[in-house]
Amino acid sequence: MHRVTAKFVHAFLPDAQKPYYLRAVFQPELDIHVIAGKAAVYNIETDPAVIERGLTDGLALIYYLAADGCKIKTPVFTLSIRLPGEYDGTETSLPEGVYPEARLQANPELRRSFREHVQVQLDGVGHTDGLLAEAVDEATGMVDETATIGNLLDIRGYGLKIAADAADAPQAGLFFDDGETALVKAVLAINEPRTLKAVVSASLTPGKAYTLKVVTQSRAQHGSGLLKDLREVRSEFRLTIQPAHRERARGKA
Repeated sequence: MHRVTAKFVHAFLPDAQKPYYLRAVFQPELDIHVIAGKAAVYNIETDPAVIERGLTDGLALIYYLAADGCKIKTPVFTLSIRLPGEYDGTETSLPEGVYPEARLQANPELRRSFREHVQVQLDGVGHTDGLLAEAVDEATGMVDETATIGNLLDIRGYGLKIAADAADAPQAGLFFDDGETALVKAVLAINEPRTLKAVVSASLTPGKAYTLKVVTQSRAQHGSGLLKDLREVRSEFRLTIQPAHRERARGKA
C-alpha cells in the first residue's frame, strides 16, 4: 500500500457545496533524472542511466508520434490530438486562434491501482492564511503548467483578494517570481477573495518557470478591514511562460 497524507483546504470553486476540499500534501516535483535515480527504492534493478535514457527517448518518440496524429496508449496514460470547435463542413482550415490540443487521460490500470493501493491519511486543516490552489492558462487550457503572454490567467484559491492601505499599496499585488530577478507585477482584471484574473505580461521571459506570489493586507477569512501587516501567499506550482500565439506562428513560418 502507498500512503498519502492529505489536508483539508478551504473550498475555492464557486459551485462548492461544503467549506473544505481535501488535497494531498505535495511531495517534491520530480524530473526524469530524479525518477530514474529512485529505481532501487522500488526494487527495480535496471541501471538508472538506462531508465533515464529510455524515458527521455521514449517520451520524445511519443511527442512526435502524437503530433503526427497517432493515438498513444501506455499503461499509464492515453494521449491523442483533439481539434476544438464546431464547424459547418465547408471549412478549409481551422479558425484563427484555434489550435490542436493534447488530450491526456489516465488509463484504467492506473485508476484501478490508485483505488486499490493508495491509502489516504487525513491530517487536519491546512493553508488557513490563504491558498493559491490552481492557475488555468486561458490560451492553452492547462492547469498549473503554463501562462501565455498577452492572454489571461485564471487563478483560484482562498484569501486572494489584494488590498492594502496607501503606505503598503506599492508592495501589494500578484507577482510572477522566477527566484532570480526582480518580481514582475501582474495587471488584474478580476480581484476577488477566491478568484484573480491576471494579464500575462510581455515582460516575462518565454521558457522560464515562475511561481506566483500574492502580497496583500486583506484578511484571509474575508473579514472587513485590513490586517496590520502584509501577508504573503505562494503557489506550490511553477508556470512556464509561453510566447504569444502570434509570435509562435511567426516562429513556425
